[in-house]
Amino acid sequence: MNELSITPATPSAPRPARLVSVDALRGFDMFWIIGGEQVAHALEQTSGGPLISTLATQLQHVEWAGFHFYDAIFPLFLFLVGVAIVLSLNPAKTADGRRPALMRILRRSALLFGIGVLYYGGIARPWPDVALSGVLPRIALCYLSAATLHLFLPRKGIIMAALACLMGYWALLTFAPFPDVSLKHPTVGKKGPPADARTPAQLFAGAATTHGVFEEGRNFTHYVDATMLPGRKRNFYYTNEGLLSTIPAVATTLFGIMAGWVLTTAGWSGYRKAAWLLGAGAVGVVLGLLWGLDFPIIKRIWTSSFCLLAAGVSSLFLGVFYLVIDVWRCQRWATPFLWIGANALTAYLLVSVVNFEELAARFVGGDVRVFLDTHLASGAGLLTIALVGLLLPVLLLRFLYQRKIFIRL
Repeated sequence: MNELSITPATPSAPRPARLVSVDALRGFDMFWIIGGEQVAHALEQTSGGPLISTLATQLQHVEWAGFHFYDAIFPLFLFLVGVAIVLSLNPAKTADGRRPALMRILRRSALLFGIGVLYYGGIARPWPDVALSGVLPRIALCYLSAATLHLFLPRKGIIMAALACLMGYWALLTFAPFPDVSLKHPTVGKKGPPADARTPAQLFAGAATTHGVFEEGRNFTHYVDATMLPGRKRNFYYTNEGLLSTIPAVATTLFGIMAGWVLTTAGWSGYRKAAWLLGAGAVGVVLGLLWGLDFPIIKRIWTSSFCLLAAGVSSLFLGVFYLVIDVWRCQRWATPFLWIGANALTAYLLVSVVNFEELAARFVGGDVRVFLDTHLASGAGLLTIALVGLLLPVLLLRFLYQRKIFIRL
């Protein structure tokens, strides 16, 4: 991702040709993050028939086990972080050596983690009601781990590390014993004050043990969060970006590094690179689905089967974008995604600071919404507000892009 790119220190350092497809795919991914969920909720309330209903479903996360299009969005971002590591870190390592590159990795990871903590409330509340986990902290940890491994390990080492993450995580969730206690909170954790939390000793005292269970609140990943993850947790005793599930998320980023190898292989034609990305993606999808028969596909604890499936989908997306944009040179349609992808972190933070949906309602709410609901279709007014709420940040990012304003770490 651009925000985590490492710029060579000297003008003479070799730099790879810019891959428009990577920037466009990052923007496509962020497009859904900054407004896709609101559009999905609005679509649900329209009377558009089975096609609209299916689309709305695919734009929402699966509650627990399963896979929707929207479940691929975050893994795709981590996958692209891995691709960017290859595109940016190799020139920096060549120009400056490993030590300066490592210092940049540490600095950028620390900054991103700190921004993530601030994003989730900072220290406005007293400890332990401070969130140390979330999307941005996970990106920081995955970037730190994957970039450091890429800096010091050969390609075989990267492959072995990814396999170790997947197999080790599967073994822990399948065989490691934990107290047979359900941690699922009745308010899904978001409304319960930390003072109401029971200590691990109180939660698990006298409980029998079990293993190989993958229910929400009753699995080894959530047990580790309850006993070892400090600070406020999204779901009271556990969170979607917890400690243990970061391990397979690192593997997702390592798979992105492998895709970066394909894109930077000298002597390969664009068609051959696209074929490898598409073929590897298909293999990942098949393996993930097959493994999911025994090890359920669950995004919220990032099971190894989910990791393989999501990495496969990400590789398919990258293969298609690379083929269309960089090989066939059909680029004009992707321009809005380039606006977003050039300031991906800014886009993510922007929608948390500004309520664009409320701002959109000032333009197309009230009587306009009533008119659309009455004369077009039930729910059309709310959908229009959601779409305008998505358009506004896109236009702002276009403004930044045209003036070459790129906010990066």
